[in-house]
Amino acid sequence: MLAAWFTSVVRFVFPVLALGILAGAIRSLLKVPHLPEVWAYLTLPNGAEEPLTHWENILGRGKSSDVVLNYPVVSRQHAALIRAEDDTWTVHDLDSKGGVRVNGKPVQGSAPVTFGDVLSLGGVETVLLPVSQEEQEERRQRRRRVEKPSSPWGPLVLLTVFQVLAALQLVVAAGEEAEVSLPLAFFTLTALMWIYFLTLRALRRVGFEMELIAFFLCTLSLSVTASSAPHALFKQLAAMLLGLVLFLVLGIFLRDLERVKKIRWVMAVGAICLLGLSLVVGQVKYGAANWISIGGISFQPSEVAKICYIFAGAATLERLFRKRNLGLFIVLTGACMGCLALMSDFGTAAIFFITFLVIAYLRSGDWATLALICGAAVFGGFMLLSLKPYILRRFATWGHAWQYASDGGFQQTRTMSAAASGGLVGVGPGRGWLYRVPAADTDLVFGMLCEEWGLVIAVLAVCCILTLAVFAVRACRAGRSSFYIIAACAATSMMVFQTALNVLGAVDILPLTGVTFPFVSNGGSSMLSSWGLLAFLKATDTRQNASFAIRLPGRRKGPERQEHLARRSTRGRSGVIPTGEDEDLVDFDFDFGPGYGGYGAEADDEED
Repeated sequence: MLAAWFTSVVRFVFPVLALGILAGAIRSLLKVPHLPEVWAYLTLPNGAEEPLTHWENILGRGKSSDVVLNYPVVSRQHAALIRAEDDTWTVHDLDSKGGVRVNGKPVQGSAPVTFGDVLSLGGVETVLLPVSQEEQEERRQRRRRVEKPSSPWGPLVLLTVFQVLAALQLVVAAGEEAEVSLPLAFFTLTALMWIYFLTLRALRRVGFEMELIAFFLCTLSLSVTASSAPHALFKQLAAMLLGLVLFLVLGIFLRDLERVKKIRWVMAVGAICLLGLSLVVGQVKYGAANWISIGGISFQPSEVAKICYIFAGAATLERLFRKRNLGLFIVLTGACMGCLALMSDFGTAAIFFITFLVIAYLRSGDWATLALICGAAVFGGFMLLSLKPYILRRFATWGHAWQYASDGGFQQTRTMSAAASGGLVGVGPGRGWLYRVPAADTDLVFGMLCEEWGLVIAVLAVCCILTLAVFAVRACRAGRSSFYIIAACAATSMMVFQTALNVLGAVDILPLTGVTFPFVSNGGSSMLSSWGLLAFLKATDTRQNASFAIRLPGRRKGPERQEHLARRSTRGRSGVIPTGEDEDLVDFDFDFGPGYGGYGAEADDEED
């Protein structure tokens, strides 16, 4: 009786908690203005100063250029001015007619540019200038006021309550069969979450909305696993821990674009090797030979290959302005698609193809080439169906699941029935029956969410993925590098398309292709992939101290700190910063040397 009462109450509490957890994070990600960062200035012949708001800037007469020089002697895309991590600049001649000169010396290909140098484009002289200290201070204050991320602590406390109630509900639902591993797994996830947030905040990082969303979805994943496969709880928990480590390592690795460029083709080879390994020794599960078992542990190399593929496909501007820059990437895509087709993993193949179109468009902007590629893909699809007609039979029930409810449409009809029985608030975690259907916690996990957690939380889970996508697209407008922009758009398109295939396939709107719901589906490989893709989105966050792509400067100590505080107080009396304002700020070092990835105003620190 007490158990039934607890379930009846708590299932109405969960949607309220979920809204409280996600409302601030979603609003913050959707509303953040993404003020452009200014890394230097170019003075023009008329005396105007054009800001350089990216690490990579196209200079030319064309309207799409980052700095438009409307002079007849300047080519549409005349030159590229690129900033390195140590705040040094390099100019690249983009095969311009008028040529490029630095301090009167012709540039053959590329040449370094320092502050104060005269950069001539077809005879139009400009000067590269640094950003003044006063403007740095002003920009820092404005970014602090406008772009301040939402505080994570309130939602974090609510998420902790959510996790505790979920664990209690699952224990109640399991009854006498409940094991101590269930609450222990949730306690470990909660501890891991708090350790991450406290550690990163102690390191002066801000902007944790993406991680908050990821931990919320991971909580749902752990609950789904507890309902369908309690023996796999700690395996799923270990995957979350490894995914978080991958997220941090990849995010830190993306700081150094020179290092990134050196390893891109290593990642390309890695993607092909992972897919080739599945092709050679993979085991068939759910109709696709994409599983490898080692020591009783099964994993999908194709999930890790997604990260390698995006890493290899994204490119810096230095690569983009070369002719035929898509050639090798098309070869890589063809090799990956061929391996997936031979494995009969057509859901993953479709995800790779959509991601390829996104990357190819961002790298080339050539609609004619993309149309030709799509035409070739359609022709290849028809050829594949003619050679392997059994593939067509697998999609024969698409849109007619209820007519084949005991045959090909068995999974979809059961999913829709279970989802309908859940209503808005669900029957309660651990109280559903859909877990008895094969692949309920992976391909059909949206149905489990609807049944046990209710339509409100299931829709919120989908909104989380869509929010990440909208944030990535908006952040790209002020993106620091084309690599971050392309990688973030590719990663978010992969997650959105994968979510669409999972959700719409489970309810028979799209064919059931066997792909997972990012962060939610039970499976270690999928969890690793989801955290890895999130790292690309995190790298494109331009908010102050929010992205791992920017190193933070060190703190001042001892007499140096006292001197700095005195200077701040003096500036306050002069009107630049009011005395006593922002006294709770963690002090930082205005060091513009190598390794800090930005001038002090853009690498400042702030407290919540």
